[in-house]
Amino acid sequence: QWVYNILEKKAETDRIVHENPDPSNGFVLVPDLKWNQNQLDDLYLVAVVHRREIKSLRDLTAEHLPLLRNVLQEGKEAIAERFGVPGSQLRIYLHYQPSYHHLHVHFTALGYDAPGSSVERAHLLADVIDNLATDPTFYQKRALTFPLRADEPLFKKFQEAGKV
Repeated sequence: QWVYNILEKKAETDRIVHENPDPSNGFVLVPDLKWNQNQLDDLYLVAVVHRREIKSLRDLTAEHLPLLRNVLQEGKEAIAERFGVPGSQLRIYLHYQPSYHHLHVHFTALGYDAPGSSVERAHLLADVIDNLATDPTFYQKRALTFPLRADEPLFKKFQEAGKV
């Protein structure tokens, strides 16, 4: 609901760093709730796309390249303008599996070891764009590994299916 409240301007409108209102290729960039905005060492923002039908990395195809390129370019520009952090000092990625199923992109300071920024879960947006430009259905075909905690319901389902 937090995501939809932001997109519908019912909450956190004062925290919006940047918005591209285009319904197909637009997004809202907001500081992540984990970042107190007092220092740049742990800078952490999230771009939430306007399109509701894109749930995760798995849904992305070449059709979404304009959206992804907008998020990458405009997100970097907005962060550089507002916080003075150049794009070369940012880690920009998507999680798989995501913590919530509405496409969003994380922007963190390169030196910050943000939760979920490791290679097991984070997929760099620039790599995602390159993969889709090379193969339009890359993420529908690719095996994607991801970590699970032993107490997660999905892990239990894998155990029951004999996959762990």
